[in-house]
Amino acid sequence: MDTGGTFDREYHNDINLGISIGQTCFCRLSVQVMLPGKRKKPAVKYSSSIKWIICFFYLILIDTSANPLSVTLEEYAKKPIGNVIFLRHAFAPGMDANGEPAKFKIDDCSTQRNLDSTGIEQAKIIGEKFTQNGIKFGTILSSQWCRCLETARLLDLGDVSPEGSLNSGFKGLFKQEETLTKLRRNLEALKNKQELVLMVTHSGVISAITGLNVKSSGAVAYDTITRESRIILIK
Repeated sequence: MDTGGTFDREYHNDINLGISIGQTCFCRLSVQVMLPGKRKKPAVKYSSSIKWIICFFYLILIDTSANPLSVTLEEYAKKPIGNVIFLRHAFAPGMDANGEPAKFKIDDCSTQRNLDSTGIEQAKIIGEKFTQNGIKFGTILSSQWCRCLETARLLDLGDVSPEGSLNSGFKGLFKQEETLTKLRRNLEALKNKQELVLMVTHSGVISAITGLNVKSSGAVAYDTITRESRIILIK
């Protein structure tokens, strides 16, 4: 989805992580050989400029538009993958509680980042796209955080139920491992259910379960049986 070039702070962190991973890989791009009776010595070393050139092409290759781990929403509608769709909340600028966990309150939206006009439009358009492609959900669950609940409701796809296992950790204020353990149990319980479940949540939660990173309003299809994941491109 086109967000007018405005991205979430967490998405920038994801890009930085990708660059870091790329750099780590390229720092190891030296060919080493072992000769009898000799210590292992590097035969070839790449200069910093060459590493950065390789890094540039690496970042192009991992772009989700060309990623084999992604499908368009239209492709997904024709051939569904799994029984869960994780949706990251729509665009919500700013910082929760101004970066001070002690001031954060789960039931007070004034202490949290909230959707702006861009985020509101994103959520509405995503709901329309799902409807246009005939995608219906038997259950819609949302993190208890305000931006997730608002996103889920603006989709206008059905009743929304708050679900604590989809909550974000936020600087250790909440015990993320306990939350994720509960979420994994919930996903396990869905294996034998014949319905599509929508889970509106946060980047960290989606990444922890699927291993994939998405920007604001990004979606990931997930199979609770095979644990297969695919990014869904909503344009």
